[in-house]
This record gives sequence, structure tokens and C-alpha cells, in this order.
Amino acid sequence: MSQMHVSSPSSPLAQASSGASFGRSADGMPVALIGEHAYAMAPGRDGRHFLVSGWRIARPMSAWTRADFYGHAGELADEAAFRAKVAEQAEHAREKKRLGRREIGGGASTPWGLSQGATVFAEGVTAHSTAGHGGFKLSAERNRKVHSMLRSAGGWYEEDAAWAIVAISFPHLFTGFERRSAERTIKDSWPDAWEAIFGGILALGESREKDRRAFEAVHAADWVVVSAVTSDQQRGFVECVATPGGKRGAGNEERRFLVPAREFDIGRFGFVIDPDRHAVYAGPSSFAGWQGRAP
Repeated sequence: MSQMHVSSPSSPLAQASSGASFGRSADGMPVALIGEHAYAMAPGRDGRHFLVSGWRIARPMSAWTRADFYGHAGELADEAAFRAKVAEQAEHAREKKRLGRREIGGGASTPWGLSQGATVFAEGVTAHSTAGHGGFKLSAERNRKVHSMLRSAGGWYEEDAAWAIVAISFPHLFTGFERRSAERTIKDSWPDAWEAIFGGILALGESREKDRRAFEAVHAADWVVVSAVTSDQQRGFVECVATPGGKRGAGNEERRFLVPAREFDIGRFGFVIDPDRHAVYAGPSSFAGWQGRAP
């Protein structure tokens, strides 16, 4: 399919994603282009689809293939959801351009190694990239403005989660997409701080960390799986190692159980053994190194 620019004023989505181009790849995937950033709705197993991304693909959209994409950004319900995600990314790109961030050279020492390059968001707010990781460095003055429950003593905030602390501390330096992502990250990782700062109470389902605490409280006395392997001895079963409350480390009692493979789903925080249905197992183990340990 030939490349199509989405610019029709009759469609709200088209207006929201002006600057994005849509088409079909050589292998039939819906694809889109925003500047040098490429996106596709890639098929997965069981009819599922995922948003994947690429960069600087030097061929027409109709010649793109799945091999051109590497980044993975979550599951998509349908093509409408794909277009909505592209619209969101297009708006993000426009906002980022307006913010006027500045790229500078590397060479600075960071907790993750030597900086290979950095982006200056504003005076005293710099994001560094290294060979393996990265994150923000705040000046002492900027760092004093971070809430005490979230403040890093050295002013370094790694890129996986702690970057969100910088974003909620200086929201005017970030795009709407980044601010929404940051809020989600703070709720999931630092719910107590979020509640203290914003004055709300996060309900069940609004914070991964609070949900984890609730799960552990409810199942403190239950056997929760900490390790599992497909059984070589009992076909159709998963051999599981479980501990009380799912606690790990020396001193915690371990037991092995057999769980039907069709039932086993580790879930968000662990699979809970039902002692009335899942039998304690003391037979030959499929776990390497289990020999000689208590059953």
C-alpha cells in the first residue's frame, strides 16, 4: 500500500496525529512514520499484537518488514489502538521539539559508567546515556526541590524508574506523554510518596507496589511458588518449589508440589498453591541440583 499522510480535518484522530504517515509493510503489518521514528503493529501468538518501533529505516514503508523493528512498547487491542498510540507519539514529538532540549557531548562520570552523550533539559537538569544504562543528574539547587521522600542524596536518578522523580518534580520540562508515564511509574514504585505529595489514596489496582503488599499480606501463610519447571517425570505437570508467603533466602522452608500445566500461571506476584488440589511431591526432580535436598 502506498504511503498515506493522515491530515484530513474530518477525523479527530487524523488531526491529533498530523505529521504521521501510515501504510502497510511488505509482510502486511500496519506501519507508521513520525520523522525518523517508525512504528508497526506486529503480530504475536494467539492472535495478539504488539507495538514495535524502529529508527531510520532507509526504504519505503511498503518495503519494511518485521526485521526492521526492535523496540517493544506493549500490547495493542486492534488497529484503532495502533493509530491512537501513533497519534500519542506524534504529539509527544511535537511537544519535545517545542521544549528545546539540547544535546551535548559525553565524557562525564556517572554511576553507570562514562557518559557517551547527554541531553540538557534545562540548567541543572541533564540526562546522560552510557554504554549500558543512564539517567538524570540534578544540580544541588535542583535536587533540593525534589520531595524529601523521593530525593536522591547525590542527585542521580536512573533511567528505568527514578527518572519519573525528575519528571514530577519539574513537569514543565517534560511532554504530556512523559508526565503520564512518570505518574504511572511513581504510583507503581513509590505509592507512599505519591499519596503524601498529591494527597490521595491509591486504591487496589492503582499501584503495583501496593497490590504486591496486599497480596503478600493475604497470602503470608500460604505456599507461594518461587520457582517452577516443566516436569520431566510427570507429563502434563509443572514441578514447583514454594515457600510460606513466597519468601526467598536461607532459613525459609521449601516444599515441592505438582501443578497441572493447564492451571499454572505465575500471575503478577506468584502462584498460590491449593493444598487440597496440588499434591506435595517428593519424587525425582526436574530441578538441576535438587538432589540431596529435603523433599
